Amino acid sequence: MASSSSARSSYWLVSGLALVLGAAIVNQAEARAFFVFGDSLVDSGNNNYLTTTARADSPPYGIDYPTHRATGRFSNGFNIPDLISQQIGSESPLPYLSPELRGQKLLVGANFASAGIGILNDTGIQFINIIRMYRQLEYFQQYQQRVGALIGAGKAKRLVSQALILLTVGGNDFVNNYYLIPYSARSRQYNLPDYVKFLISEYRKLLLKLYNLGARRVLVTGTGPMGCVPAELAMRSTNGGCSAELQRAAALYNPQLESMIIEVNRKIGSDVFVAANTHRMHNDFVSNPQAYGFTTSRIACCGQGPYNGLGLCTILSNLCPNRDLYAFWDAFHPSEKANKIVAQQILTGSAQYMKPIESQHHHGLGFQDLIRLCHELIHRFNPVSFSFLVILVFAVNLLNQIEFAIKTRLFAEEFLIYKRLMMPQMRPQMRHRRSWNRSL
Repeated sequence: MASSSSARSSYWLVSGLALVLGAAIVNQAEARAFFVFGDSLVDSGNNNYLTTTARADSPPYGIDYPTHRATGRFSNGFNIPDLISQQIGSESPLPYLSPELRGQKLLVGANFASAGIGILNDTGIQFINIIRMYRQLEYFQQYQQRVGALIGAGKAKRLVSQALILLTVGGNDFVNNYYLIPYSARSRQYNLPDYVKFLISEYRKLLLKLYNLGARRVLVTGTGPMGCVPAELAMRSTNGGCSAELQRAAALYNPQLESMIIEVNRKIGSDVFVAANTHRMHNDFVSNPQAYGFTTSRIACCGQGPYNGLGLCTILSNLCPNRDLYAFWDAFHPSEKANKIVAQQILTGSAQYMKPIESQHHHGLGFQDLIRLCHELIHRFNPVSFSFLVILVFAVNLLNQIEFAIKTRLFAEEFLIYKRLMMPQMRPQMRHRRSWNRSL
């Protein structure tokens, strides 16, 4: 009887401890930040504050946004960062240049993306004043100083290291540089295979710089099927087909990007960077739009000329009445519905879309199963069961595993997207059991 009483006391003691630990982990997770770098596919309005032609701050942009007003997003509504934020239960990070980004808003993160930019500094020169990648990274450094002044340098460093980062850049280096005009400077300097190698080498430098600035969970997207966007169909298509040269560029670039990410992860000894095969994601609905509820993936909803692919989307342009039937909103950018498809494939994508790299470090299958089950239980809002499994983590993996478990920040909303990003020192054994985008 005394033994039974002792067992019950021990159970409630450890359960109480687990509840406290679980609550602490979840509360910490609520403070997770989200940072966005890249071009117009992910720009949420930075260019509104710049003197540039690369902007989307006038109708009909934003026609389906909740305010029905143009926000600077190159979309009829939400873009991919918005949709990811919604899925992880967070508000969208504000453009870094927004005067509203101050105080507690800084803790949500920031969007540094700027329409028109590329990997190279000479990409998008026709747009004049845009935030090139080197400057976006300088702003990221500045951001950390601002947050450090707000919450302290140590907490600011942790906020950055635990944040999700989305990086979307590269498409403009082809359409707004190499192929911008016949006999462009870069096309005279490099043949296409050598140009791709040059881009990848410069991109590698950007990733390492981002890592040195504290990034530890980075989602890197490739280019979509650049030759199939309405703008390229209007300018380069023969017999209605996609531009073979731009498709060749994408076919060269994307695999080399994935290989480079593998090499960088090996160099730093951790799976910090994850490649998202956005070429395949886009190609799914470009090649078979009806399967995704679209009537066309060739004609833009907003524009003029062949395929509505010439010039800018303006109040004078052709405008479709139902944006959900069009894969492309304007000459270059996906519609909100298409963005939702891509975001969903990122959030629930299988290995055919996501390329997390296996780590050289391995902590055992039993522990990984516990991690997975803990995530699932949190997702189902079952804190008691979660608490019990936390105790199992204590028992099976001892103190070194506990430190790792806390580091991985067990919480539900981000499980699907983070299950590889959040375990940079573990081999994702479960990847076959649970399935896990250029222009302006």
